[in-house]
Amino acid sequence: MLTLKVVNYQTGELQEHPLQPESQKLSEWIIGRAAACDLILDSPEVSRVHGRIGYSQGEYHFTDLGSTDGSFINNQTAEINQEYALRQNDLIRVGDFVMSVEDIRIADIPESEGLNPGLQQQSTWTEGELMVQCARVVEETEDVKTFSFVANPPTQFAFQPGQFVTLELEIEGKTVRRSYSISSPPSRSQTLDITVKRVPPPADNPEAAPGLVSNWLHDNIAVGSEVKLLGGPMGKFTCAADSSRKLLMISAGSGVTPMLSMARWLYDTASDRDVIFFNSVRSPRDIIMGQELELMAARQPHFKLAITVTRPVSGQPWFGFTGRLTELMLKQIAPDLPERAVYVCGPDRFMTEVKALLAHLDFPMENYHQESFGVAKKKGKAEAKAVEAPAQPTVESPQSKAASSATPMIYFAQSGKEAVCDPEESILDVAQQHDIEIRSGCMQGVCGACKKRKLAGEVTYQTEPDGLNPDEIAQDYILPCVAMPVGKVTIEA
Repeated sequence: MLTLKVVNYQTGELQEHPLQPESQKLSEWIIGRAAACDLILDSPEVSRVHGRIGYSQGEYHFTDLGSTDGSFINNQTAEINQEYALRQNDLIRVGDFVMSVEDIRIADIPESEGLNPGLQQQSTWTEGELMVQCARVVEETEDVKTFSFVANPPTQFAFQPGQFVTLELEIEGKTVRRSYSISSPPSRSQTLDITVKRVPPPADNPEAAPGLVSNWLHDNIAVGSEVKLLGGPMGKFTCAADSSRKLLMISAGSGVTPMLSMARWLYDTASDRDVIFFNSVRSPRDIIMGQELELMAARQPHFKLAITVTRPVSGQPWFGFTGRLTELMLKQIAPDLPERAVYVCGPDRFMTEVKALLAHLDFPMENYHQESFGVAKKKGKAEAKAVEAPAQPTVESPQSKAASSATPMIYFAQSGKEAVCDPEESILDVAQQHDIEIRSGCMQGVCGACKKRKLAGEVTYQTEPDGLNPDEIAQDYILPCVAMPVGKVTIEA
């Protein structure tokens, strides 16, 4: 049996239709405006006989029967007379209606009737390792690509809109892990997308190495390439559990990716929440998925789009906002700002400026949500020197105690290295600067991959270390990716 939820996103009317095959081998349900149809959708954009949901040999599928205004499967145009296999959480858009596949229970039909057993075995990925294959690469701008991944056998990706995943890659003979926000919504569960920007060397240091992993993805991942996902989707930056009726999403640069996931999810599920989507870009040619955002704004009256360009380009007409986000601009975009929940993601400086602006406007900061990509990197390097491993690493000399009360210092017991560092520099950053191997994943204190035992000293955290359970905390485990030393610290690494 297939359960179909039908929502008219103009009126909010909701219907639910259980589709039970009359025959174990073949059944069909006609969709359209005509009174004789099995599923009547009363809208001028729905043809009299618009489409069909069919069941055959253990599989449900949708077919557009030559409609005037077309149909969309998971936001992709459905070709006429082409059968599209349906899976749980798939979305079919027909005119003003969104049809959501809520449940498919193939097990209700006896296996003796020739079921495809693979349909019963489809799994859902929520944790652990998973090998995926690149199914599509889309060049969004001249330096941004979207990589779409699928699993084999087919697997559904279950996550909250706005969460991130960690990739494990082999680059130049080394295992490298990096986390990327998911740009696709959970309502399109058969694929998982990440949208990645090529990272050039810093403008103030052109001789420095460019972004290692992001650039490697651009240069090496093509259709058919395989990568490993680790740990499952992670992160708390999501509007899924937010009960606010009004949302303001503010993003800049690559920070737009989790916002896209949330906006697409709200659109796909025909949410009636009032959304303002604000994006700051360098120039009109740097707008990521601009056409899709404009389509959502055109078709969803509760979705408003605002884009500002900080570096207009001669010869490229632009009639929107220009310059950085200001108090005046914010009041024009969201005159009802105090009534909204605000989600912010972008470069550290951008998020700091937005937070300060909101605080100046007396915005209720309990309704403020910010994505954080770990501890900010420092420009300088810590001083390091090799030392002999002490017989009792937990016992500090008077000299060490003096240093503990003054300059932050990290002693890596297994490596025999000691480093003087910045008080706001993460222990993982210091370790990487001195070629000390510490496995890492999310870089946000969530996955727990980098956990190490603290043998002496104290640390402080920039973000809450969600990747540790109470027993591990009691045993003095820390998360170096978000832990910063207070005085001298000795860790097992």
